[in-house]
Amino acid sequence: MIIEPKVRGFICTTAHPVGCRENVKRQIDYIKTQSSSNSTTAKTPKKVLVIGCSTGYGLASRIALAYTYETATLGIMYEKEASGTRTATAGWYNTAAFESFAQQDGLYAQTLNGDAFSKEMKEQAIAKIKQDLGKVDMVIYSLAAPRRTTADGTTYTSVLKATAEPFVSKSLDLRHNTIVEATIPSATEEEIEATVKVMGGEDWEDWIQALVDADAIEEDAVTIAYSYIGPKLTYPIYKEGTIGHAKEHLHQTAKEITATYENHGIHAYISVNKALVTQASAAIPVVPLYISLLYKVQKELGTHEGCIEQICRLFNKKYIESAPQVDEAGLIRLDDYELDSKVQKRIEEIWPTITTDNIKDNADIAGYWEDFYTMFGFHIAGVNYEQEVDAAVSIPSILP
Repeated sequence: MIIEPKVRGFICTTAHPVGCRENVKRQIDYIKTQSSSNSTTAKTPKKVLVIGCSTGYGLASRIALAYTYETATLGIMYEKEASGTRTATAGWYNTAAFESFAQQDGLYAQTLNGDAFSKEMKEQAIAKIKQDLGKVDMVIYSLAAPRRTTADGTTYTSVLKATAEPFVSKSLDLRHNTIVEATIPSATEEEIEATVKVMGGEDWEDWIQALVDADAIEEDAVTIAYSYIGPKLTYPIYKEGTIGHAKEHLHQTAKEITATYENHGIHAYISVNKALVTQASAAIPVVPLYISLLYKVQKELGTHEGCIEQICRLFNKKYIESAPQVDEAGLIRLDDYELDSKVQKRIEEIWPTITTDNIKDNADIAGYWEDFYTMFGFHIAGVNYEQEVDAAVSIPSILP
């Protein structure tokens, strides 16, 4: 079948297997060109569990670890395979490509597909670890999900809302690339609690406890969760919004994990990453406009990074001797380029003046959409999108 992008609002309902494979290959090729400055001195991760491994920072983590340290990776994802005329999800195609390349290069890469929040998936992962790896020495927590069902059967759904009072600001209408006024309503206490349940650190801690109880994690292991803080411009909807409450819980959980498992030598860290185009960020009013401005300014300054560049920097520059470089709050700051005063000052100057008429000159709309389509395997140079392809792609560790 010939696969074309079908975009509805801020999501694409199709994905291209060849494009996704090429996207993964390019990320692998990038890592291969980067020399690890600390590979001979650091206690390098050799057996890693990546929870949320199929797109974005989770996928970049598998690639960077595998091709920097020859790390064995077990990934957890929740993706759909192709069915009839419906393509598989991008995460499915990404994982199929990564496993295929890893296998060719003699690297261990296995994946489990299912609900990472569930007790059943934790049991499956532990069984797989004990069978194939014995124990893991690092856990990457990069889960992005809109809802979570807990052990008692309660389902919580996250919301993207303010918490003080309704927030009104400029925003980018992705359907027409126009500037509009967006109003973000205030959340109820129940909505804040639900968002924390989904996006906070409770499940992260559950994973570590399950691994410790099963003796499936090494002494002195490291676990890293990914987060975002952002600039003052987005505080009302991010740091101070429902997402911010969840991220603060995640940050506190890192301290609790380190304290709880002190006798095991397990250390938990938060890596605060840069704002990038993702399915999640595209859904948040104001954020796509901010990202478009950020891309414009950082590309002009030469400091723009995508997922793979940031995670490469994490494991090549920030991760030293199992004790990553952190700020005074104990956070790994991969958002340092984004929050550089030169970058933020320029964005603050542009923001009040941005209009539909001048947006193409002052914001990187083309770059935003390029990253958006790339997530789903489209608009990638060298891929023939007029050629028929088989949408049914198997993942070596999941399908025969």
